[in-house]
Amino acid sequence: MTSTSQKTTATRRTPAKSRAASKPAPLPKGLTVLQPMVWPDSAICSERDLFVRLNKLAYQSHTTGEIVFQTGAGIQFNTYFNLFNIGKWTTHCDLQNIGLQMAGEGQVELTVFITYAGRSWGRLVSEIVTLDPKVPHRVDIPLAGQVPERGLLFFELRALGDGVLTHAAWDTRQTPRQTPKLALAVTTFRREEAVRATVARFETFAKTSRFGQHMHMLVVDNGRSAEVQPSKVVTPIGNENLGGAGGFTRGLLEARARGFSHCLFMDDDASTPMDAFERTWVFLAYATDPATAVAGAMISTRHAWAVWENGATFDAGCKPLYGGTDLRDPSQVFNMEYTSTPRQPDNFYGGWWFFAFPLDQVEHLPFPFFVRGDDVSFSLVHDFNICTLPGVVSFQESFTEKDSPLTWYLDLRSHLAHHLSLPSMDIGAKATAKMALWFWGRTFLTCHYETMQAVNIAMEDVMRGPQFFAENADMATRRGELGKLREVEQWSYCATPPVEKRRLNPKWWLVRFMMKLTLNGLLIPGFGHLGNRITLPSENRWAIRSHWGAAQTTYFDAGARKSYTVRHNKRRALATSWQSAKLIWKLYKAYPQLKDQWTKAYPELTTETFWDKALHLDTDTPETKG
Repeated sequence: MTSTSQKTTATRRTPAKSRAASKPAPLPKGLTVLQPMVWPDSAICSERDLFVRLNKLAYQSHTTGEIVFQTGAGIQFNTYFNLFNIGKWTTHCDLQNIGLQMAGEGQVELTVFITYAGRSWGRLVSEIVTLDPKVPHRVDIPLAGQVPERGLLFFELRALGDGVLTHAAWDTRQTPRQTPKLALAVTTFRREEAVRATVARFETFAKTSRFGQHMHMLVVDNGRSAEVQPSKVVTPIGNENLGGAGGFTRGLLEARARGFSHCLFMDDDASTPMDAFERTWVFLAYATDPATAVAGAMISTRHAWAVWENGATFDAGCKPLYGGTDLRDPSQVFNMEYTSTPRQPDNFYGGWWFFAFPLDQVEHLPFPFFVRGDDVSFSLVHDFNICTLPGVVSFQESFTEKDSPLTWYLDLRSHLAHHLSLPSMDIGAKATAKMALWFWGRTFLTCHYETMQAVNIAMEDVMRGPQFFAENADMATRRGELGKLREVEQWSYCATPPVEKRRLNPKWWLVRFMMKLTLNGLLIPGFGHLGNRITLPSENRWAIRSHWGAAQTTYFDAGARKSYTVRHNKRRALATSWQSAKLIWKLYKAYPQLKDQWTKAYPELTTETFWDKALHLDTDTPETKG
């Protein structure tokens, strides 16, 4: 950042009229903007290095987003939000032409780079540019013979005088192949303030967006309490509370009935840069494959610079991709973009915090999971060509802090259902039983006995068959029963953490070996008194290595304001584990019958007929029609 004196000088030499607004300059005819530069939004993410890199002779306005610079300033856009993945655009959209436009004041040296996976970079443009606040300077990027399957474009500026950059965007002379009509389906349940804030942000965005007339938000209100007001770009819809699966199904059905070509499932807090909607829309407009879908990445609000998930695969469990990627590091960002360019494997899926897909490719509606697993199943059962795009992301609370007996119940039953109902996911009886055993092992070794009970209930419910899911789509009874399990594993406010006592060092291999032989102290008399007493952050709740030798563990949330404590209990561990063992053996033996039952039932439970009845849409009352 510049010092106070530097800011004063730069601001004084920059005409006020150029600093008054950050709206893009008028677009020349025959051009389509593919990706305008995105500036930091302090309400969502203030990590500037995810957007632009500046040296000490430039600074960015927090109000307008424009960049004010002095002679010698360096401005780089090799960032997660603003680099251009030319590999994805050529692979999935057959893009043949691209240009860069900029507006502002002052003279700069412009350099455009193309990067390659495993090769030296190329320099495509190097020229002196005089910026104009009214007429964008545009340069055609020469791509002939230089576009790799995996490549990125970015540009940087070196200031030759004082000035300001108010606008920059990647564009093309190529005509879009289609004009998507995009429905943004938001499901909400008693999060009135959050969803109303989302609606307000979208209405403001839609008024100025280049593609706003092609988008409409459908707010499916499962709690019928949000009181969202209808407008030209927003339609509220009252709905039965059948969880996320029921809410998103209702949104899909409404989008289809209203003639939309694509639907975008998104969370009600919508902590997503509004520019992600434009990037998604324009990518779908140029896509060559009619089955193209766009999945948004997720970043935890705890570490707003690190990827939590940028797409995921499912194979006996959910496997987030690129987790931990430091988005402040260009090399890590580049590698993520290179490797995510080719068509994804068949077991790839996108989370419903941001998932846009073509409606004419939908053959099955979501399965009635209530929540957890509906997005996985929806992707696995369809042959979508799912792409991820830089800057298309949602910021969310860490999933680890949301874990509870209920979420583990939902996770295991959906995991089992995927493998039982979808022929492409068949892994056999042994591997399916092993998956259930993994759920037991994690809860057992960390003394989460209430969660272990929930895992057992999940196995019981799956073995009741798919009809149990149909008859309990609202999960009302199960949610109540699972809620009563929580006596110990319940967050509560705690002023000071308990004092740790560590006698056994889990980093020592011999300690880990002995703990494995004794089932983490279960076979050692008096281990409840002899074992370690430790504290861990919630993000390490299921990191088994940290738990070896622990007889008592206290977990703290991200703000260290809430905690809960679990303790070694031989009687409860043995009783619940014996029940787990019987259920896993029963699951193994019944696998062929269960597989046949689930495979036959899945198509019926994902039809419009089933959901019309479940959501009471087969009546004509105004309430059920929204």
